[in-house]
Amino acid sequence: MIHTRGSGILLHVTSLPSTYGIGDFGPSAYRFVEVLAKARQHYWQILPLNPTCPASGNSPYSSPSTFTVNTLLISPEMLVRDGFLGRNDLEPMPDFPEGRAAYEAVAWYRERIFSIAYERFLHTGPDRRYEGFCDRAGWWLDEHTLFVALKDHFRGQEWSQWPEEVRTRQPEALDDMR
Repeated sequence: MIHTRGSGILLHVTSLPSTYGIGDFGPSAYRFVEVLAKARQHYWQILPLNPTCPASGNSPYSSPSTFTVNTLLISPEMLVRDGFLGRNDLEPMPDFPEGRAAYEAVAWYRERIFSIAYERFLHTGPDRRYEGFCDRAGWWLDEHTLFVALKDHFRGQEWSQWPEEVRTRQPEALDDMR
């Protein structure tokens, strides 16, 4: 097998320009790929895309999941394009600083607009693509969503600080929490 040489760039998605606080999989990502193609670059190397948490400096190398994608990478612009948000839903928008990521403000803002998009999604009726994803990912998705819900319920505490019956996964306690 003959290998041809290629070149590329290392750039995390969050480093792309965005009016929404951090880069995401929106129009800036598509423009960046087009620029790479025009420059005859073959590779875009990125850091992990999994969820991050403020307690570990939002490092992509410290994550509660290896299977999920960081929801902060969902593009508000694409949610507008796909009809889950209206332009007016994007307001009010925090005054995000230029040149650096403000994860706390981004998380607050996107959680607010994602809640609106989620409510609209619920009213669209059954979606075979979504249901298919849930079926295929059920082997990890159910446990992950339970973990996220518990983390939220216990106000961000580390799992080792949760009540013993929950952290030791006693079935009755988990059923009650579900």
